[in-house]
Amino acid sequence: MSIYDIDVEKATGEAYSLSEYKGQPMLIVNTATKCSFSNQFDSLEKIYKNYKEEGLVVLGFPSDQFRQELKSAEEAAEACRMSYGVSFPMHGIVDVNGKNAHPLFKYLTEHSKGLLLNSVKWNFTKFLVDAEGNVVGRYAPKDKPESFENEVKKVLANKKA
Repeated sequence: MSIYDIDVEKATGEAYSLSEYKGQPMLIVNTATKCSFSNQFDSLEKIYKNYKEEGLVVLGFPSDQFRQELKSAEEAAEACRMSYGVSFPMHGIVDVNGKNAHPLFKYLTEHSKGLLLNSVKWNFTKFLVDAEGNVVGRYAPKDKPESFENEVKKVLANKKA
């Protein structure tokens, strides 16, 4: 199984396959609009705007598993647009841990090692996926996107090679 075999839902409920992003690096983030790390939306948007022409896509997946999200995916997506100017794709609310974890987050955690355990510890855990679909980076909630921007640049440079 590859990451490209996984289906996800946009905030509107429309399903699609991650195969749409085959050949593009992805930065996948579990988000929450009421989280103390929500100021990272600004940095995520900046990374997205700076590198989307080179093929990078940032994908936000709201989760209420830590009780810090609005009640609906559409409300969360609208809050991200209005409060933080988010233009990257936002998705339906998902579980990131446990038996009901979305297949995407099961895949991401199985293919990257967390500190002590593989589970997602908190909102704004970030996963960097290269253009071939390999999980090449996992970043903690406290890790600001600019702190691993060089890794994003390397993934983009390898895409061109």
